[in-house]
Amino acid sequence: MKTHPVNRRSFILATLAGGAGALAPSFSLAQVPNKAVALDNVATSQIIEQASSFPALQTMIVYAGGQTQIEHRFHGPAIDRPVNVKSVSKTIIATLAGIAIERKVFSGLDELVAPILSNKLPQDRDPRLARITLGNLLSMQAGLDRTSGPNYGRWVESSDWVRYALARDFVDEPGGRMLYSTGNSHLISAMLTRKTGRTTLQIARDWLGEPLDITIPPWPRDPQGIYFGGNDMELSPRAMLAFGKMFLDGGKSGGKQIVPAAWIEESWKPRTSSPFTGDSYGLGWFISYTPDGKPFYYAWGYGGQMIYVVPHASVVAVMTSNTAAPSGRSGYVRQLHDLLATRIVPAAEAAIG
Repeated sequence: MKTHPVNRRSFILATLAGGAGALAPSFSLAQVPNKAVALDNVATSQIIEQASSFPALQTMIVYAGGQTQIEHRFHGPAIDRPVNVKSVSKTIIATLAGIAIERKVFSGLDELVAPILSNKLPQDRDPRLARITLGNLLSMQAGLDRTSGPNYGRWVESSDWVRYALARDFVDEPGGRMLYSTGNSHLISAMLTRKTGRTTLQIARDWLGEPLDITIPPWPRDPQGIYFGGNDMELSPRAMLAFGKMFLDGGKSGGKQIVPAAWIEESWKPRTSSPFTGDSYGLGWFISYTPDGKPFYYAWGYGGQMIYVVPHASVVAVMTSNTAAPSGRSGYVRQLHDLLATRIVPAAEAAIG
């Protein structure tokens, strides 16, 4: 099998020297066959049959064996139409942060938040605000009380989302336990805008949309015009696939390096774990494991908007779902994980041999 080893030299020296921490052991990000291979017809039928039993599932794309094996619309919008990917937006924003580090917009994961957003800090601020880093925001370890869950409505109804997020009480120390909060990702969007003088939409189109040849439509903004940093982006399932394939291929697309390979390795290094699912979390990506203990990585949006990347099996799977119902507490996301781990991945492993 052809592999794509991690090339970390320039990225580590130029961007992570500011205290990102030791990298995880090297691993091959992709194992693409020399020639495209097809999944077994019976296995493909079983995958589609199981997927069709999920009422909320709207589209599914499976890339494996070096080619797209399944592209199926069960119901809902066409497969090339942008849809609300919900918190998959957080993974997109995290990726923009990684590119920003490579381009020296940010100094590294230890870049401090407070100096960049100094005019948004509360007057009676907690001194711990001065310790929050870009890395803390990316790993959901800022220590600030969440703006998600029961706090979400009050936050998005506020007159200044950035100021509101920074004024939350501390419920843990920076770098402490995982506190999943959309406000963290929105602060990154505000930091990108402040440091570049460009909107997050312009950055996303320039750094990801154009090189991946995907459409990134405008999405909602806060009252100050900052593009929403952690929710409500729209991407078509095919655009989601292009994004996932880029990660599978070590950050490359069309022969060009779009995202540093070392950033992918950093993104997929477990740093904390979700109190809701128990799955690990890196920098914008959740991490889980197949029944035989091999890791897979996923971006997860409310309702079951999913991008799965499974390096050892050279698999990328995209699933979009009805956004009207939760996927976590309903158990639906675990059903999607099971479809991936017990149907899609074994079929890919069998095909590539």
